Amino acid sequence: QVQLVESGGGLVPVGGSLRLSCAASGRPFNNYAMAWFRQAPGNERAFVAAITRYGTNIYYADSAKGRFTISRDNGKGTVYLQMNDLTPEDTAVYYCGAVLGPWLLDYNESPGRLEYWGQGTQVTVSS
Repeated sequence: QVQLVESGGGLVPVGGSLRLSCAASGRPFNNYAMAWFRQAPGNERAFVAAITRYGTNIYYADSAKGRFTISRDNGKGTVYLQMNDLTPEDTAVYYCGAVLGPWLLDYNESPGRLEYWGQGTQVTVSS
């Protein structure tokens, strides 16, 4: 089992920044590709960004490109999401997820294929 705990969410004004963290425990962290998804009320869980096991490859949703940066520290067992220039459309619960092995692009549209999820952290951008 892998346990994931997100932190760093909060209330920010339009144009503000937040850095989300997701701490993993239970299994060797570098065995898992990691990703961030988000879910707004009434919407399905949507892909935000993913990073492969050693950070070699990174993927972003179009909505995140140029504003968000995903990174990981395998020594600390933590994945991060730096979010800049936030807009009200970014308001959602943000979840980190883990999947054993490589990141497949199919996962972007199939969050159910990720094996582990955190409890989520709320991000609210006020206009």
